[in-house]
Order: sequence, then C-alpha cells, then structure tokens
Amino acid sequence: MAFLQGCAGIAQTTINPLCDKNATEEAITLYYNLQKTAQSGFLFGHQDDLAYGVNWRYEPGRSDVKDVTGDYPGVYGWDLGGLEKKSDKNLDGIPFDKMRQFIIDGKKRGGIITLSWHLDNPLTGKNAWDTTPKSMESVLPGGASHEKYKSWLDEAAKFMLTLKDDKGKLIPILYRPFHELTGDWFWWCKNNGSPEQFKALWKFTVDYYRMKGLHNLIYVYNTSDFVSRADFLEYYPGADYADVLSFDTYEYSPPKPEDTSFIQKCQKQFAIIDDIAKEQHKLIALAETGLEQIPYEKWWTDTLVKAIGQYKISYVLVWRNHGWNEWMNPPHMHYYAPYKGQVSEEDFVDFYNLPNTFFEKDAKALSLYKK
Repeated sequence: MAFLQGCAGIAQTTINPLCDKNATEEAITLYYNLQKTAQSGFLFGHQDDLAYGVNWRYEPGRSDVKDVTGDYPGVYGWDLGGLEKKSDKNLDGIPFDKMRQFIIDGKKRGGIITLSWHLDNPLTGKNAWDTTPKSMESVLPGGASHEKYKSWLDEAAKFMLTLKDDKGKLIPILYRPFHELTGDWFWWCKNNGSPEQFKALWKFTVDYYRMKGLHNLIYVYNTSDFVSRADFLEYYPGADYADVLSFDTYEYSPPKPEDTSFIQKCQKQFAIIDDIAKEQHKLIALAETGLEQIPYEKWWTDTLVKAIGQYKISYVLVWRNHGWNEWMNPPHMHYYAPYKGQVSEEDFVDFYNLPNTFFEKDAKALSLYKK
C-alpha cells in the first residue's frame, strides 16, 4: 500500500500507445497511467473478489481481501465463460447482471478491471478444456465452426458494450483472451494449432471486436510457462495486436527454505518479457498466480515479493476464493487470497503495507482514469 504524492494523473497525451489506433481516450489514459505507476509499484488483483469468498456469497460490500486489510484489491478479475451459450450466469455461477454491477462499482471506486474468457470448444460444444484435435482450425474463416464463433463474439461484445461508467463512457478493460496459450489444457493452446493458426485466430478476434466498436479493450497477451524468448514469441500476434505481455504461473506445494524454484522461474520469465516489453513499449504483468490454501504463512512477503523482484510490472492477480469445492478430486477448500483467521493473514497485511503494493485506495489516489 502506498499513497504516492505527485503521481495522480498525467500530462495531456498526443500519442496513442495502444494497438487499437481508434482506442478510447479513457483506455489511452489508463494505459499511460499504468505505465507511470509501474515505475513505483504494482497493483494487486483478485479473481471474483466481490462475488464470493470462503464461506460466503453475494454479501454487499464484502471481500475476503477487504476483510483482512480494510481495503479492496486494486484489480478485479472476472470471466466471461457462459456468454457463448447465452447463459444468465458465468461458468463459476456468477449472474452476468451482478458481474456488470460489480465491474461498474469497482471502476467507480478507482479499481481496474480485467476479463478472461473460458469459452466452450466451438467444434464440439464441450467445455474450454476439451482439446479435440483441429478445434482451433475449425474456428478460422472458412472453418466448420467459424460462423458459430462469430455469434459467440457477438454475445461477448454485446455484454462488454454495456460496461459503462456513470458518464456513459465505456469502461477500459484489460482483456486477456486465449490465456495460458503455451499450455496444453485448452482448445486454443499451442498443442492444438500452429503458430500461424493461433495468430490468425487472435487477429480475427481483435479485428472483429474493433468492428463491433469495442475500442476500450487493452489486449493482454498471456502464456503459461515458457523457457526462452523464442518460446514466448512463437505464437505472438505482433506489437500491433497486443498491449500487455504476461504469463500465468502457480506454486503447487508449500516452499521449503532451500526451494526457490518458483521464485527463480518467475524471475527468468520476467527477464524475458521485460526485454521484449522495453523494445515494444508494452506493459508486463503476472496475470494469474498463487498458492492454493496458502499454507506458508510468509508466502506474500517471502515468496511472491521475491518472485516479482525489481521488475516493473503493472499488476499481479491471484485466483479466486471459491471455498469448498466439490468437483475437485478430492473435494477440498479452494482459495488463493487469505480470509480472516487464515494462516497467512498477518503476512498479507504486511504485504499490503509495503510501499510498492497498490490496492484500491491507492488506485483511487493515483487517479488512474484521469489525465
């Protein structure tokens, strides 16, 4: 947490830094301010933060992060999965009407919004984790699923065009399509299509949104783990189609004192994307991370802070606090941010109080939406 003096707002901008050359003034302003803010610290984000937490759902004004720190996260993550089926709720059970209001409320308080989309497999109609061969190919122009995919984009666009502030302006969105593309678990991952096919899919999607009037989207290119610059860039659609370079990576077991592998992996990956971002004048982020159930009481200050190190990232987001999860094998508590009484609660407060961690009060003080 840090209330920085003199960093609220920026000078009138004359150059649009975003890949969308028709980007809204609000999106341009946010992007410039995120670039400036990253020099001093990073925003902390949490998925589905306002909708539910451990042992509660839809309690107005509540947040596990706020219960612990007295403040909301600076970044709110939400997912559009379910829109493609015209469902009234997303794949995690959040009604889209509630999500819309959560997004509007979060932005009004000064928070930043990021959207992902676990969209179903258009070829088979099964979920996003169905990796039937040639699914990616089927979505491209001329493919068997192309028209269906366009209708799904229409549904996503229809929803995103309703995300407006109290002045009727479209809220800037950090939009992260086809996330974790270097993995092998989604139908859009690299094992299911060539670099050329993925780039074509990405570019078609971005161009389609632009045609629909969605000029408020800041595009986040997102991989899972990678081992080299070439690995990260193999499926990259190019600087004209992305604004933020990011990766997702999780720690899967409590770290032992001698085990710094998670920290080292993050540092290596940050080094790679930081070089690319400086060349292309992009932001960088750790778009998803966490340690499920956070059993290490010092994970926030002794692991996550060290994993980020000195890199000037725009934000870090930890995954959702689902609570008891029946569909996991075996069923267990599923959460990535602490709640009152959780073993890492005190350390999370220490993390909150660091001068370079920005939560919602900081975001508001930094006036990220103002010139």
